[in-house]
Amino acid sequence: MNEMTDIVKRFFGVAARGQTYLNIIYLLLSFPLGTAYFVFLVTGLLLGLSLLIIWIGIPILLFMLAAWWLLVAFERQLAIWLLHVDIPPMSRDTASGQGAWVRLKAHLRNPVTWKGLTYLFARFPLGILSFAVSFILIVLTGALVFAPLTYADPEYQLYIFSWQIDTLNEAVICSILGLCVGLISMHVMNGLAFVSGRFAILMLGAAGGATD
Repeated sequence: MNEMTDIVKRFFGVAARGQTYLNIIYLLLSFPLGTAYFVFLVTGLLLGLSLLIIWIGIPILLFMLAAWWLLVAFERQLAIWLLHVDIPPMSRDTASGQGAWVRLKAHLRNPVTWKGLTYLFARFPLGILSFAVSFILIVLTGALVFAPLTYADPEYQLYIFSWQIDTLNEAVICSILGLCVGLISMHVMNGLAFVSGRFAILMLGAAGGATD
C-alpha cells in the first residue's frame, strides 16, 4: 500500500517540483543554442581551415579553439544551474604558470577540449529532438486543458482524430484528459533532461576531477 502511495505521489508530485520547470527551460533552450553553436563552429572552422594555406587560418583557428572552450564552459555551467548535475572541472590546470606554448599543448591534450567540441556539435541534433518533443507535448497539453475556452468557436475547435470537440461536456473531458497528458509529459521531459544531464557529465568534465 505504501509503495502504491509513493508511486501516486511521484506521478502527481512532478507538477509541484521546481526542478521539472528548470528541466523544461533547459530542453526548450536546446534548439536555439544548438543551432547557434553549429552555425558558428562550422563557419569558423571551415574558414580557418580553408585559409591555412596563406597562414591567416592559424589565428582564426586559435580564436575558434578559445571560443569553443568558452562555449563548453557556458554549457557546463548551464547544466549545473538548470539540471543541478555535478560536473567535474574541465581541466586539472597542470600547465598553469607555464609558457603559452606549453599551455596550448596541454589544452590540446585535454580530452575535454575535443569531447566538448563533439558535445557542441551534438547539441544541434539533440536540441532539435528535445525542443520538438517538448514543444509538441506542451502544445498538446495546452490544447486539451483549454478546450473549454475554445469549443464554442469553430475556428479554434479541437479535433481528436475524427472527434470534434464542440460541446461543453466534451471540452471538460478533454481538459481533464489534458491534465493527465500534462503530468505524463512532465515525466517524459524530466527523462529527456536526465539523459541530457548524464551526457553533459560525460562530455564536459575531466575524468577524476572534483565536482563544483
